[in-house]
Amino acid sequence: MSDVIRKRPRQQRSKDTMDVMLEAAAQMFSCEGLAATTNRIAERAGFSIGTLYQYFPNKHAMLRELALRHLIAGGEQLGQVFIRLRENEPPFEETMRAIVDVIVDLHSDRPSLHALMHRVALRLPEELAAVRAFEDHLVDEISYHLQRCGRGGDDAALTARTLVHVVDAQVHRVPTRDPITAEQVMGLVQRLTSAITLADGRSG
Repeated sequence: MSDVIRKRPRQQRSKDTMDVMLEAAAQMFSCEGLAATTNRIAERAGFSIGTLYQYFPNKHAMLRELALRHLIAGGEQLGQVFIRLRENEPPFEETMRAIVDVIVDLHSDRPSLHALMHRVALRLPEELAAVRAFEDHLVDEISYHLQRCGRGGDDAALTARTLVHVVDAQVHRVPTRDPITAEQVMGLVQRLTSAITLADGRSG
């Protein structure tokens, strides 16, 4: 059975129905993980299981749709920040804080759901390509600001990619009782960039 959404609604009423079902799915995945069932999701949404199956063949298709929406929302919000940072060119710490604030805000609600989406949701080639494109764009922007601010050592692109993966690990993979905060992530960013700058200074 395919895990791809069965149909994209065109009318507003159908779009609203799908939104309600996906919100219910997000709630159930947050509470029960992959143990959540389509029957429980339909019950939470207030629709029949038949209505759910008109749009989604299974719960994995719902999880995938949630992950795709999350990726799109992140790209849109970060894109606006990238434009502003290129125009204003603030100091590096202020630059990174603007980026980190968006990333943390995107993951502050339902951290267990985000961890689940990260581990199992997006696996099709075109989806993985979209994730890689998102990461590459983030790396390119951070690398630009590292170079602009004289930070990141001899290889700003490598430093930027390292920063992206460190932040990704914090928001998706490191288990915490409470959601990660921007202050925690910025502490990691500052320690890493300082260590790299110091190491390159010594090697030079």
